[in-house]
Amino acid sequence: MMLVMPAKKNKNKPLVGKALIKEINRRIRLARSQWDAHNNKACRRERERALQLYDTLDKDQREQVPQALRVWLRYRSEKYFGDHRSKPNDPPPA
Repeated sequence: MMLVMPAKKNKNKPLVGKALIKEINRRIRLARSQWDAHNNKACRRERERALQLYDTLDKDQREQVPQALRVWLRYRSEKYFGDHRSKPNDPPPA
């Protein structure tokens, strides 16, 4: 007897609409949980991924992201992960 495997889902299709907003929310929450666990490298990675997706949204879609998540992504985390901060394993500025 031969087992039939279900077809794999296409994970390369771009997210749109509510699925995109849901993914952004998930990534921001994951970044915040990594932040709370003091896992800065993973937090930075997830924050950057969330920010890339967030930047693709228009104004109306951005309003659908909860305000607490938007604030953490744009302002609070910018203090710790902004361009003025040195990247991990970079020598301090001279």
